Amino acid sequence: MALSDTQLIEQYLAHVRVEKRLAQRTVELYTLDLHKLGEFAQQTGLPLLQVHGAHVRRWIAQMHAGGRSGRGIALILSGWRGFYAWLGRQGLITSNPVQDVRAPKAAKPLPKALSVDDAVRLASYRGHADDLAARQGEEEDPWFTARDAAMTELLYSSGLRVGELTGLDVAASEAARKAGRGWLDLQAGEVEVQGKGGKRRAVPVGAAARQALSQWLVVRGQGLPAAAQDEQTALFIGRNGTRLTPQAIWQRLKRRSLQAGLSTPVHPHMLRHSFASHVLQSSGDLRAVQELLGHANIGTTQVYTRLDFQHLARAYDEAHPRAKLDAKSQGKTRAKK
Repeated sequence: MALSDTQLIEQYLAHVRVEKRLAQRTVELYTLDLHKLGEFAQQTGLPLLQVHGAHVRRWIAQMHAGGRSGRGIALILSGWRGFYAWLGRQGLITSNPVQDVRAPKAAKPLPKALSVDDAVRLASYRGHADDLAARQGEEEDPWFTARDAAMTELLYSSGLRVGELTGLDVAASEAARKAGRGWLDLQAGEVEVQGKGGKRRAVPVGAAARQALSQWLVVRGQGLPAAAQDEQTALFIGRNGTRLTPQAIWQRLKRRSLQAGLSTPVHPHMLRHSFASHVLQSSGDLRAVQELLGHANIGTTQVYTRLDFQHLARAYDEAHPRAKLDAKSQGKTRAKK
């Protein structure tokens, strides 16, 4: 006697609960997922044993259109795939209709960028009496202040990757080029870096960053040990004279963002995102931003148009008379409810 769809699901759930000894919460999730499968099959007028890949893909599309995330659909498919694999082992089906079906790709999250005010606040921070260090009873060494200010200004001014920043030398040299490093040309107002794929590019350095770099170069060699002479080519160094690592820059930038009073810790790539977003907002020139960032494919740069659209949408909501009117009417409607 053939089993009904409900009986098949119950037997499979008993299998995963008793024989596979899955956790109770996992069994509960499988139960929900398989009931969803049964509903889809019933609406289509099909018994579960006659479901094909085309049906599964159609149901995925329905779930996705209904707002289910790619990750959520992937978890549901995993439950369905296990169910049909079990049916195959029981000799009830000849092929698994879910085997080669994949969930929709999750949308890539937008890069996190600072507002213009926060980016400027972070870059221009030079220490205050009420900052974090002062509250902790520590006095910030002016040497560190000058170095960290120059690093932050340069990251935001030129949109460098943290690896490109650590690879900068004080001046151009053939040894640096052969080693894949870049350098600062303060007189020309630019840095030359070697990015991904060995591609070299020159990036402009803004006036505020040039001033901060000049101040850093004045104090950079002060108090260094004599044994550090072989590392004197590095633009950004630690107190022992060695080239800074990306991890050290992450730590210093996080500390600096807290000192400056920003609501979120800042990492180097966030300043790169901020640079790209703010330049695009001001210029609208996507190709120029692509060149400045060193992206081989403009599709990589296009993510910043989404950030730009968010900026425009906020500006619309804040400035457009009709947007304000709509917001007020929506508020009244919610209040009535």
